[in-house]
Amino acid sequence: MVNLSSRMGVVTDIQNTEECTRRNGGCYQMMAVNCDGFIHFIVSPETYFDETVCVGDAVIAFFDADAPAAAMQPPRLNALAVAKSRPERSVKADTFNRQLISSDGQLRLNLAPCTKILLKNGQPFLGNPADRSLIVFYGPTTKSVPAITVPEKIIVWC
Repeated sequence: MVNLSSRMGVVTDIQNTEECTRRNGGCYQMMAVNCDGFIHFIVSPETYFDETVCVGDAVIAFFDADAPAAAMQPPRLNALAVAKSRPERSVKADTFNRQLISSDGQLRLNLAPCTKILLKNGQPFLGNPADRSLIVFYGPTTKSVPAITVPEKIIVWC
């Protein structure tokens, strides 16, 4: 499973870089995000976006915390997924157990027929999302611990 971690900030720049263009034929971009200091996220054709992101958008960028990264400033991390930050919804990336409780014990998922469960390529996921790394988009929660929610959308990270 992937050790998903995230950083929230505002996109300040999106561009091709000579290094990415030379190495990958121009299909990769560098997205600068100001999150109390700049982080450069490398965006590939495999990076999942829930919607189009532009300079000035508040985003949550997800990356593999266990992936090797060059020791440079600002840090460069491979973006696995990017979601727009919105006040009416939350986004959580974590591993969820058989009871669909996050590994930190803070969120429990109650699946409903309206919950979209998708692979990162947008195709429906037909299996059980339990015991997997998930990116969960959700609205209101209960005040209990763990908080309980009916997610709007789940992206299964296979």
